[in-house]
Amino acid sequence: MRPLLLGVLCCSLVLSARAFYSASDDVVELTPSNFNKEVIQSDSLWLVEFYAPWCGHCQSLTADWKKVATALKGIVKVGAVDADQHKSLGGQYGVRGFPTIKIFGANKNKPEDYQGGRSSQAIVDGAMNTLRTLVKDRLSGKSGSSGYSKQSGGGGGGGGSKQDVVELTDDNFDKTVLEGDAVWLVEFYAPWCGHCKNLEPEWAAAASAVKEQTKGKVRLGAVDATVHQAVSSRYGIRGFPTIKIFRKGEEPEDFQGGRSRGDIIERAMDLFSDHAAAPELLEILNKDVLQKTCEDSQLCVIAVLPHILDTGAAGRNGYMEVMMRMAEKYKKKMWGWLWTEAGAQMELEASLGIGGFGYPAMAAINARKMKFALLKGSFSETGIHEFLRELSVGRGSTATFGGGVMPAVHTVEPWDGKDGQVSGRVGPAERTVHYSSYLFSTKPPAVRLKSSRTM
Repeated sequence: MRPLLLGVLCCSLVLSARAFYSASDDVVELTPSNFNKEVIQSDSLWLVEFYAPWCGHCQSLTADWKKVATALKGIVKVGAVDADQHKSLGGQYGVRGFPTIKIFGANKNKPEDYQGGRSSQAIVDGAMNTLRTLVKDRLSGKSGSSGYSKQSGGGGGGGGSKQDVVELTDDNFDKTVLEGDAVWLVEFYAPWCGHCKNLEPEWAAAASAVKEQTKGKVRLGAVDATVHQAVSSRYGIRGFPTIKIFRKGEEPEDFQGGRSRGDIIERAMDLFSDHAAAPELLEILNKDVLQKTCEDSQLCVIAVLPHILDTGAAGRNGYMEVMMRMAEKYKKKMWGWLWTEAGAQMELEASLGIGGFGYPAMAAINARKMKFALLKGSFSETGIHEFLRELSVGRGSTATFGGGVMPAVHTVEPWDGKDGQVSGRVGPAERTVHYSSYLFSTKPPAVRLKSSRTM
């Protein structure tokens, strides 16, 4: 009897851990099977939470999210996606941490990230502000539609410059696809084809997401094969829709994946990852380097490397090679990668809790949320991989920048790739003492150390 009771208890705990919302709540549970019908095809404004059952912050948000749904009932739709269970749906909208709240407004194919507070009142206020903007846009005649119309014949000018699906023709195909640097997924369709009509919203949504996530390095196009027969016959198109992949300088290949937007986005991101160069590892030379890299990326990874006198050029290059291998491994994430020398950016080190010891050190920064996490393990491929993997699924421990602003950054000269030089006759032991004094004292040491750059 006791094992049975324990089994029931454990089962109940598991179910309660996963079941954040029930049918009695005003929160709509969203899945890949109902998301398109409930959200994308709806005229309503939607707030959607992407959560994971094991996420502590998600558990804390649950009560407020239910209050939001009740307060906005009949005004704004409120939904939730278990992105741990439905990974394809989370990946489709670039969800990399939990909880993530997105606003699906006028253009359902381009949801906006909710950046406000996480209390029920703050979320309701944010929703009402968005709703007012949506109503004003509708009154002024603005449309948020981003779908491409296959029924219009698709030829000529189409709406290529206004829409994320590029309308391709006999005239522009070679220059746009074959001679361009982007990787292309091209759909050949017929306006009367039922399967083509079903694919249209999926293709349009995928086009928007892929263009944004790859910064235009992978594009989606469409050819009306009933009009542009020259290019269609060149590639042996006999059925509709047919999707082909075009890489510059290579023979096209048939697209073999599923036809949902999630499947299309996943394949496009794989293509991007296969052909994209690894992000550049940049030295923090001034505030612009830090600001641009961190603001343009979901996450920026910063290493504080030992002083050049402690490692020499060979040692520093070894650390940088580890970082570049990690940048290659995680290039699909499109994160930023930065480094600085110990002591060069003291305010940055202090704000991250790094300053003065424990080099090399590493931090990952989310500039939008003003949060950061520190590498606790070894500065090695294994240690960094474990650190970044935990962060990418929302499990890492994070802290908030003091004052909610990025620290001051000094302008420094770039490292010249050479070993450091010591001014005067200083032995190894004395060198260590002086460098330690330089880091921890407000007064300069008696003998100044000179790197291969001006600090």
